[in-house]
Amino acid sequence: MQQGARAKTINPTAYNALADALTAIHWNKSPFERYLRGMLRNHSELVAQLNFSATKRETSGLLVDLLRANEVRYVDVTLELMLDIADMERFPNLEQQVDRADMVARAEATVGELRRWTAKLRESVDEHKDHGAVIAATAQEAESARLFAEDHEALKERFLQMHTSDNPHQRGTDFEGFINELFALYDLEPQAAYAMEHEQIDGAFVFDTDHYVLEAKWWKKSIGRPLLDVFKANIERKGKNTLGLYISVTGFSSDALKVYSYSTPFITMDGSDFMAVLEQRIRLDDLLAHKKRHASRTGHCYLPVSEIFSPAG
Repeated sequence: MQQGARAKTINPTAYNALADALTAIHWNKSPFERYLRGMLRNHSELVAQLNFSATKRETSGLLVDLLRANEVRYVDVTLELMLDIADMERFPNLEQQVDRADMVARAEATVGELRRWTAKLRESVDEHKDHGAVIAATAQEAESARLFAEDHEALKERFLQMHTSDNPHQRGTDFEGFINELFALYDLEPQAAYAMEHEQIDGAFVFDTDHYVLEAKWWKKSIGRPLLDVFKANIERKGKNTLGLYISVTGFSSDALKVYSYSTPFITMDGSDFMAVLEQRIRLDDLLAHKKRHASRTGHCYLPVSEIFSPAG
């Protein structure tokens, strides 16, 4: 946007509306931080001054103060933030929370207030938007999507090749690297602690501010109750705020799933889940969110990906 947009001074109340909306559109700090880092990607000097360890309210307030203090320099990114938030119709992170109804209602109210102010600026912004910049941005998004899809395809080929391996130990080592790369693709901060003999892989990752311990096996037979009992005990020794993800490519026995169908500190993934993610029928983070929500509501550790795709999923 050019001089026409810059000539306008942003109303102080609009800045306040931006701070309120920024605080309300995410509940967890990780997506809040990712959003701001993305929107401020061309202004590292602003990001460097933000303390994401503080509350979302404090971080949002500081950012708005910085934008307002140097309005001439930051008018473009300020308007970009305002317009992007004003266009939001859904709030995925809030929709995953227990009190989602109240949280979404508050977000809608704050976004509505911000939208009231941006409506007065949008016409001017649109009139002066550089068409070439729009084309470049669209091309960049398309390229990012292409690379993301290519990464999934390469991982899918590796996953299928592992099915043909007749060396359990090598397959276990390969599977460890595969899991780390897939989880890293979704910024889940995977940590491979160590690899045990054959197919056992232990590690950890972070999802939506929660810390998970991970165990993965690729056996010919499904995983039974005794191994899940051991995993449950390991989780409980790490503290009440630790969750778990148990991966078994060949699935789980019926007795194991029955025991952990009422109360569970972990969720599970099997080979069907991986194929759905690798074929990009569902994002890994969305899959984990569904499974975590299902476990919280029902106490059941197992949610087949097919049920997520069903109308009732």
